[in-house]
Amino acid sequence: MKKMFQEIKLYCKENSKFLLFLVALYLFLTFPLPYYIYTGGGIIPVNKRIQFEEKYTEKGSFNLAYVSEWRGTIATMLLSKVHSDWEVVPKEEYALSTDDSEEDIFFREKIALEEANQNALLLAYQKAGKKYQVKKKNFYVLYVEEKEKAPLKVGDIIRKVEGVSLESIADYRKVIAEKAVGESITLTIEREGKEQEVSVEVFTKENQKLTGLSIKEIDEIKTEPPMKIQFKATENGPSGGLMTALAVYNRITKKDLTNGKTIVGTGTIDQEGNVGEIGGVIYKLQGAVKAKADIFLVPQGDNYRDCQKQIKEKHYPIQLIAVSTFDEAIAKLEKMIS
Repeated sequence: MKKMFQEIKLYCKENSKFLLFLVALYLFLTFPLPYYIYTGGGIIPVNKRIQFEEKYTEKGSFNLAYVSEWRGTIATMLLSKVHSDWEVVPKEEYALSTDDSEEDIFFREKIALEEANQNALLLAYQKAGKKYQVKKKNFYVLYVEEKEKAPLKVGDIIRKVEGVSLESIADYRKVIAEKAVGESITLTIEREGKEQEVSVEVFTKENQKLTGLSIKEIDEIKTEPPMKIQFKATENGPSGGLMTALAVYNRITKKDLTNGKTIVGTGTIDQEGNVGEIGGVIYKLQGAVKAKADIFLVPQGDNYRDCQKQIKEKHYPIQLIAVSTFDEAIAKLEKMIS
């Protein structure tokens, strides 16, 4: 070890100028700039995010597409000049809100994913005629207005309103409507596993009675047969709702709507089965093409038109299918099988 240390020391001494140059070059190329770079990412097989006891293997696969994002540096900015698919976005356009902490933004994105998974699970089980039961309702605080003085935080769970268990967001709005401006409402909240009581004051904004809170309901659901959707901690957002619903439906019905093809897609889903448009659709299309996918499912509307234009300009070898509802997606996939 001593001899090795001496050899390393001697090498560094003899090549000190070269080593200093390498360090300086590294620092120069990685110097952060006020930009972000977006480009096509890859795909995520949804079946790997589904935990299901009954074994069933599709011939093809349902996949989510994601966007790759890098912080702007001198190196990445130079590379963006030779990569036509890379888009450079100024930092001020990237920021969602100057008032939000990164923790709050991340929490809201995770809740958006949870809602997408919840909608996908309920919708797929309903359409397949399978049993499910809502075991527990959780009402998460997503936003707290700056003017709201109550000790509430993003991530708190509202359990009771005026001593009565909260069953729906509509019930909370009804309590607000029955209060006079300036009156307080007592909330029982759960924070870090402990319950406590807080008060919020009713005020008016644009002729509406409010308490300065935005709430989202996320339920704990028991299904028969049992199924659990579990994404990685780094994965978030609502744009995988459609593909998750299709993957769950495919698994519990064993119809194999994939028809042996690699199907990639994007789009939000609500409990009525409506497919919603998403941002960054071109980057997700790029990711699907890079993964050599056969089909790209996309929400009807601007998302479809943007992808259609991109495919025509770039001559992408992929089939584009536009859908506006879950039922339409199933019908078009079933038509491919028949």
